[in-house]
Amino acid sequence: MKELKHVNKYFYKYRYKLLAGILITIVARIFLLFTPELVGNSVDVIDNYRKGITTDIDVVKSELLVNILYIVGAAIIGGIFTFLMRQTIIYVSREIEYDLKNEVYQQYQRLSLDFYKSNRTGDLMSRISEDVGKVREYAGPALMYSINTATLFIIALILMFRSAPELTLYTIIPLPILSYFIYILSKKIHKRSTIVQQWLSKLSTFSQETFSGISVIKSYGLEGSTNADFDKLSAESRQKNIDLVKIQALFFPLMIFLIGLSNIIVIYIGGKQYIDGEIESLGVIAKFIIYVNLLTWPVATVGWVTSVVQQAEASQKRINEFLKQEPSIKNNNPEPSNIEGHIAFNKVSFTYPDTNIQALNNVSFELNKGETMAIIGKTGSGKSTILDLIGRLYDVQSGEITIDGTPIENLNLTSLRNNMGYVPQDAFLFSDSIRNNIMFGKENATEEEVINAAKNADVHKNIKGFVKGYDTVLGERGITLSGGQKQRISIARAIIKAPQILLFDDCLSAVDTETEEKILNNLKRITQGKTTIIVSHRISSAKGADKIIVLDDGQILQSGSHDTLIGVEGYYKELYIKQLTENN
Repeated sequence: MKELKHVNKYFYKYRYKLLAGILITIVARIFLLFTPELVGNSVDVIDNYRKGITTDIDVVKSELLVNILYIVGAAIIGGIFTFLMRQTIIYVSREIEYDLKNEVYQQYQRLSLDFYKSNRTGDLMSRISEDVGKVREYAGPALMYSINTATLFIIALILMFRSAPELTLYTIIPLPILSYFIYILSKKIHKRSTIVQQWLSKLSTFSQETFSGISVIKSYGLEGSTNADFDKLSAESRQKNIDLVKIQALFFPLMIFLIGLSNIIVIYIGGKQYIDGEIESLGVIAKFIIYVNLLTWPVATVGWVTSVVQQAEASQKRINEFLKQEPSIKNNNPEPSNIEGHIAFNKVSFTYPDTNIQALNNVSFELNKGETMAIIGKTGSGKSTILDLIGRLYDVQSGEITIDGTPIENLNLTSLRNNMGYVPQDAFLFSDSIRNNIMFGKENATEEEVINAAKNADVHKNIKGFVKGYDTVLGERGITLSGGQKQRISIARAIIKAPQILLFDDCLSAVDTETEEKILNNLKRITQGKTTIIVSHRISSAKGADKIIVLDDGQILQSGSHDTLIGVEGYYKELYIKQLTENN
């Protein structure tokens, strides 16, 4: 139960509703326990009439009718309170599920990029859905049945003991045996539940990756091998579930056997005591049989509750594993920061922690507010890394990055990123309408602002050509659009934000040169007074920049304006001549 202590704060949060649910549960059980007493009384009335103790048949009928009405009334009232019990406690469990999912999701938001590089999406989805669902069962049904069982046992045993102490002791003999078997089976259930959850994560991860990469699978004709892999994974997962179910399946037969044993004890010992005169009335035996059978389901749920608790603990342990993790990128300044846009790199070196690949080595440059800088270089030269460091997706190992003269790690992280518009190389669009994808950059944007952003990204005409226009809902990751359309919608999403710093990571690679020229002209106009960095493989995208740096193997080879760089021998001039020749 150590792992489940994390849920206690939610129990405290909803303590008043839970307390009300517990009181309602107790009242419901009390009314349910009227029945055995009334049935026992009715049997005694009939037995007394048979023995001649009571001779008036009308009195017997009257007493039986009253008992029947009491039984029906108690059942109705008990049913109403049982309904209220479920509405109260199960409602609280849904609230706890909601809060826990939000806590998990907020943790996902807090954690840094390196966390997502070392964890698979399917596993993360499994924790926020399947694992939280298991914890909800512990906080709701398991808690409800535990209270129900405890209340029923305590009250029933008190009433039974008052009626026949010796018979009660004989009746509860099977309970210690039951407790021992529950302890043994619970340990095995906990172990196997953990394994089942782990395999469920593997299955979710495989499915998610398959769906995301379905176009690659189909293009390579790998459907058969993928199905085979999935079948193998499913078979392993099924076997782990079967192993768990085999253990769980032992509970109910064991409960029924032990309850049946209690019934035999009541009939045999109770009958013998009645014959010997140790029990005064036959009604005691009748109500004891009802008491034992009333306890059948609660005793049976002990096994189910134990199983649920064990599974919930295994799930909560998986949740706790990353809830305890701290993001590697921390917000060191709680106060909002004013961002103007002056950027400086001073002897910055950076090595990716997960691959140990050095991306930048002693890089220095300065970009004044309102200036545009282009970064040119071969694949893997460190261009995208510079943008990631400006967005503080990573922290540098040596050197210093300053924004407006302040070390970047001393700026408020939210202010820094809110003042940036970033268009990644691999444009990511949500499975939502085109309008909402553009408004992702500015949630309160007007229709006019959305259209203007689309026009500046030269994608407005494409959008209007769709049947539903801006209300067109995209497939996952924008799969229904072409590469150029996805890039241009990403650009629209960045510029609608009107940030102080704009970062474009080779975001025009999928558009033709004519469209590129239109977008660059629009960007030149709307980026006036804003600091802009353009990463590109094309000289056409870089030539209009105030400054250009050429990277190779994480180092700056050349820097200067377009006119300066084409006047000296080097990579930039060679690339310029090559692309000029290709275009002609």
